Formats: sequence, structure tokens, C-alpha cells
Amino acid sequence: MEKQRKAPRGTRKRDVPLTKDGIYAMALQLIDADGVEALTMRKLATELDANPMSLYHHVPNKDAVLHGVAERVGSQFRAREWEDLPWQDRLRQLALDFRKLSHRHPKLMAYSFARADYVQPEDPFWQGLIDILSAAEVPASEIPRVAASLCAVFTGLLVSELTGALQRWTTLPPAPAGPGGEDAPAPAKDVIDAMFNCALDATIVGLESHIARTREEP
Repeated sequence: MEKQRKAPRGTRKRDVPLTKDGIYAMALQLIDADGVEALTMRKLATELDANPMSLYHHVPNKDAVLHGVAERVGSQFRAREWEDLPWQDRLRQLALDFRKLSHRHPKLMAYSFARADYVQPEDPFWQGLIDILSAAEVPASEIPRVAASLCAVFTGLLVSELTGALQRWTTLPPAPAGPGGEDAPAPAKDVIDAMFNCALDATIVGLESHIARTREEP
């Protein structure tokens, strides 16, 4: 009896229907493994064991997939859980959540940070930041500018960490050289954690000072 031949992968009928959430989940896996540039609609369809054309019934193109993936990752922010905390602690937790997501999905975040539109008004991160600044009693007219400045600070910190720049800067003179005059070793993770928290401390203190000045102004 002749053995029945299987259709090539990606052309067989799926046992489970495609969904947008399933497409975004697989796309995120592929991005985490190989980066955004390596993601194609054909490769995504192959990994989903689907006909490439069937993807277009759910998402029109790769940009739409990336937007959906970004929303999926952004939904992990837990800003609503901290509403009873002082605004300083809420801001710290928001920044630390941002950092955790960057470490969890470094290739996606590095790609996103290079785009001016990576933060959208409806993003949980942005909404959480606006709520925190409101709780801190930043004047409403200044909230957009302060929020934009904080985004730049957090992004700059994370970019320098993801690229390894932050780690390298700690080894520059006057950092002590190792035995025999070789370059100082890269800092341990707890050192980088402490540096990130130091930058957060400075940011929070600076914001407290800014708020105090605005209250003193006539």
C-alpha cells in the first residue's frame, strides 16, 4: 500500500485556526531568536505551518505584525498595580519594568528604540507615566514635556546597556587596570543594576526639584 505523502510544510491545512494573537506570539519568538530584520511573512507562515497568503487575512504586512508584537509586549506593564504607592516608587517601578522587558526582548526593544514612534499615546507605558506625573502634581501644561524628557532618559539608559556601552564606560580610565596593565574587566551584573538605580535616583530627585520650583513660581 502506497504511503500517503504529506503536503509541504506551510501549505497543509492547520488543525487550529490562525489568530492575530497566535501570529504575534510566533513573531515575537522569531524576533527574540533572530532579530526584526530576519522576520519575513513567509518565514512566519512556515513556523505557523500555514499558507503565507492566509496570514494576510489577519495582518496586512510586516509593519502591522510589528505593531501587534509591540502592543503584546507593552501590555505586560503593571502600572495599575502601584496606584497606592507614592509617585516616586511608581516611577521607579515603571522604569524597572521597562528595563525587564528590554532584557526579555532585547532585539525587539533595540529595534524599537531606533524609531521615533516607538511610544504611542495609548501605550500602557505612556499612560502609566502620565498618571504618575499627574499624581506628582506636575502642572498639566508641563506633563507632555516632562514625560518626553523621562522617556529620553529611560531610553538612553537602556540603549547604552543593551549595546554594552554602559558596561564599557565603567572600564575607561580612571578605572583601575587589571594585573599586567590589561583593560579592567567588565562589571558584574549587580554593578550595572546599582548604576541603573543610581540613574533612577538622580532622575527622581531632579523631578522632585523641578516640581518644587514650579510651585514656587508666581
